[in-house]
Amino acid sequence: MTGSVISAVDLVKGLGKTLGLTPIEVEGATGFIDTNYEGKVRAALNALKTVDLVLVHVEAPDEAGHQGDLEKKVKAIELFDRKVVGPMFEGLKNYGEFRLALLCDHFTPVSAMTHTPEPVPFVIYPGPTNTARTFTEKQARSAGLYLEQGHTLIKLLLGDTK
Repeated sequence: MTGSVISAVDLVKGLGKTLGLTPIEVEGATGFIDTNYEGKVRAALNALKTVDLVLVHVEAPDEAGHQGDLEKKVKAIELFDRKVVGPMFEGLKNYGEFRLALLCDHFTPVSAMTHTPEPVPFVIYPGPTNTARTFTEKQARSAGLYLEQGHTLIKLLLGDTK
């Protein structure tokens, strides 16, 4: 497989490079709520013309959690949904068959202002049951799918059920 990584965070770009992903620089990618969401989506969709996988990392919700700013955290999640998830999903439809995973890398609750160890919710499209119209922590817990080892998520993304 070939792949790319899009992130304003040097650590994420470095981890991606370690895994063989090619970093893509996006002008205006800041790692905060003012990041260039549209540019990240455009770069990802363009990269998918030549690579198999693109990791798009958005840091804004995590940073708002570190700041303890609930209003900014909600806004960051709403912006991610509106400016990344929706446009990415629509853009991927032009590629025929595709798979999409959405998840955070860790929890950063505004009440704690630091990373906490809870398992992160995720959704993979298409998945075994795509009847839900929302994606929340409560809904993810009720799905009953828990991965003991985070690295096994890639098998689910690639459709490997073994």
